[in-house]
Amino acid sequence: MRRNEYLPEGAGPLFPENQPLSVLRQAMEDQTVLEGIAIRCDARRDLTVRFGGYEGTIPRPDAIHPAISGAERDIAVLSRVGKPTCFTVTGIQLDGGGRPRLTLSRRGAQEQAVAWLLEHSAPGTVLPARVTHLESFGAFVDLGCGVTSLIPLENISVSRVSHPSDRFRVGQDILAAVTDVDSAACRFYLTHKELLGTWMENAARFAPGEAVPGIVRGIKPYGVFVELAPNLSGLAETREGLSPGDGVSVYIKSIRPEWMKIKLQIVEKLAPRTEPVPLRYQITDGRLNRWVYSPPGCGKPVVETVFRPGF
Repeated sequence: MRRNEYLPEGAGPLFPENQPLSVLRQAMEDQTVLEGIAIRCDARRDLTVRFGGYEGTIPRPDAIHPAISGAERDIAVLSRVGKPTCFTVTGIQLDGGGRPRLTLSRRGAQEQAVAWLLEHSAPGTVLPARVTHLESFGAFVDLGCGVTSLIPLENISVSRVSHPSDRFRVGQDILAAVTDVDSAACRFYLTHKELLGTWMENAARFAPGEAVPGIVRGIKPYGVFVELAPNLSGLAETREGLSPGDGVSVYIKSIRPEWMKIKLQIVEKLAPRTEPVPLRYQITDGRLNRWVYSPPGCGKPVVETVFRPGF
């Protein structure tokens, strides 16, 4: 995993308490990225951030990098209240009582993060990310200092889910791989499924004759697709009373790599899960050129991802 110098908001330490003003002056000179909690958004959409016993103001134009999706909407600023927020210090003045009046810039921190990502995130690069919110079409993640990108629903895992909440939760730290970069627009396109392993890597965790838990992901006239792992599903005979998302226990009848098939028998329905299935990454760092999901010599069309050459 590429070590990102700019962590997602909330992943790094908050500015410590009781630091002298000289520390902030040095941070302003060095344009060091700091982090505090946004405690207020006023009618002008200026943010007040509290950190280490200080308070500072992020003016609306400095609240969000303009290249970030939705940056022009008020909700993008309003939704920061109560959350960790990255910033740089851009101004320090003392009032009549000698108290510091601080001007901050979240955009300044994001510009640094974007510059780092553009330099280090060629297609295929594995990056850390934190899930910020979930929509029906995909999961938005923070790549650093609130620089967000989308993992489309179809890129989350090989085993299809009906909603990203079936796989992720808000605030979860995950990994993602870059599929493309639009340098002009400062946008990063992501995928996730390749990091969860190939068919063979996932199938190696199971054996015929075992009974294991699974999740119903699809129901067809010819059978029920049951997820054994986020990148591995098998087919069981049709059974009434099941719906997508139901937990079941299944008996593994056979595993056939030559056809990429696992035959299952449903034993019984289980209680609903309260948390997404834990993720087990097979790839955690480096840069991918080509990823092949299908087993060698499989009789089905090859399932693969080819990452274009870097820029």
